[in-house]
Amino acid sequence: MNLYEHELDTFLIYMEDREYAKDTQTAYLHNVQAFLTELDHKSIDEISEVDVMRHLTHIRKNGAGAKYRNRCQSAISLFFKVMIRFQLARHNPTVDIEKAKVEKNRRPLFLEKRWLDQCLHAVSGKHQLRDVVIVALMAYAGLRVSEIVRLNTNDYESDRDTLAVKGKGEKWRYIPLPSELGLLMRQYMTVRLPARNKKDEGAIFVSQFGRRISKRMVQTIAEKMFQALQTEHEELKGMKLSAHKLRHSFATDLLRNGADLRVVQELLGHEDISTTQIYTHVLDESKQYAMNKLRPNIPVLK
Repeated sequence: MNLYEHELDTFLIYMEDREYAKDTQTAYLHNVQAFLTELDHKSIDEISEVDVMRHLTHIRKNGAGAKYRNRCQSAISLFFKVMIRFQLARHNPTVDIEKAKVEKNRRPLFLEKRWLDQCLHAVSGKHQLRDVVIVALMAYAGLRVSEIVRLNTNDYESDRDTLAVKGKGEKWRYIPLPSELGLLMRQYMTVRLPARNKKDEGAIFVSQFGRRISKRMVQTIAEKMFQALQTEHEELKGMKLSAHKLRHSFATDLLRNGADLRVVQELLGHEDISTTQIYTHVLDESKQYAMNKLRPNIPVLK
């Protein structure tokens, strides 16, 4: 048996039982394994606060940001909580370690509506219809890359143009599609290629090899589209654009069109509205516009 194999197996069983998202399970397990490999065969109870801090410092020095560092710390902390629960450890060395400061209320990078509309026209290639639908679902329905990958045929109600989307934490949300996007979806579903293996047979989006499309492929589709867009338009050169920026653009466009913040929260699948509030820069613009319309009659004072 490999060192810490029993402990890691217990940790994974706990996360599976608590229905942590598959992506979270994979990330947390990777983070903990990376930490444990630096410990020179120490027993679980010999691991100290300094060991954890040394690892987190090493991560930062290697270029990781505060957000990633904090996720690693959360993974290690949860690992020790599980160890204590199952009597595999007596203490949690992460208890008194402070989280790194993350810049809050940072404005997310987004595309203006005129550029967002041009994204679909910049998609080309052998699987153009499939790829246009994928980009459109991120840009006009706010889906994450992982949510695109998970979509199955029974998640789409064509008669109501509604998508059932499984998001973070395995939580479902229901998104009514704009009529134009619903029309595009119905067009795609009539020519969609079925998967070649039973495991992926329900997947809406399938690769040229007959398997459920991967996250990397979705990201590549977006990258190629952005590259074409930036080549054609000088104004966009230098912007760091990615698939997730389409989701930011979707949220920004909703708010600019008067959507309530709670509605945007539900459509994005945010558990906490504070996450949605990063988009309130749009509301600040509206407030500035409203204030600029005021014409106070102020007397001339000596």
